[in-house]
Amino acid sequence: MKPFRNLAETRTADGSRFSLHEHDGQYFLKLNGRQLMGSNATVSELLLADLACAWQPHRQKPRVLIGGLGLGFSLRRALELTGPRAVVEVAELLPEVVGWNREFLGGLNGSLLDDPRVEIFTGDVLECIRKGASRYDAILLDVDNGPTSFVQRDNARLYERNGISLIRRSLKPGGRVAFWSAEREPAFQASLARAGFAVEEVPAKAHERAKRAAHRIYLGVRLDG
Repeated sequence: MKPFRNLAETRTADGSRFSLHEHDGQYFLKLNGRQLMGSNATVSELLLADLACAWQPHRQKPRVLIGGLGLGFSLRRALELTGPRAVVEVAELLPEVVGWNREFLGGLNGSLLDDPRVEIFTGDVLECIRKGASRYDAILLDVDNGPTSFVQRDNARLYERNGISLIRRSLKPGGRVAFWSAEREPAFQASLARAGFAVEEVPAKAHERAKRAAHRIYLGVRLDG
């Protein structure tokens, strides 16, 4: 049996150990030894982009914001969907993750960071969201386990009333935001609706052969008027 290889690791702001591993050609990100994501289970990451970028064809120069680079699968799908004139901003809190994608994941998705449509921001995705009103056609947020199951406590700001309001403000009319969640979050769904979104809860499998949908994606479409 082939062993797991620890390729690289760093520490988060709260002192947690964040690491990249390889096993039998697959790559995994772990926090304190707990697996967060792997290249062998990407269905929900791809679906996040599919839902967020499902706008009408008249958006000729779409601007997309992705919160959380991870292993790059949502970025890859967003680039496939948005066309040659798009701009895709990626906000990644840990500069090491950006470096790992370039150094270790070039054959996976790391080469996408050099795509001229991609802009990398190393820092809190909220800083991008605050940049201006009606800036984005779509926002993809896969920065934690969801509205209540936090890996990093500071991420709670994205799911609270003020964070949701900032997200709505940063979207263009009819713009779409998709939140990845480890489980059902009916209270969060209601919060999105109260903030002026048409909301849909979409079941998401971890991998194609899964018998049930373990995760959820919450899609909000900005309502106006």
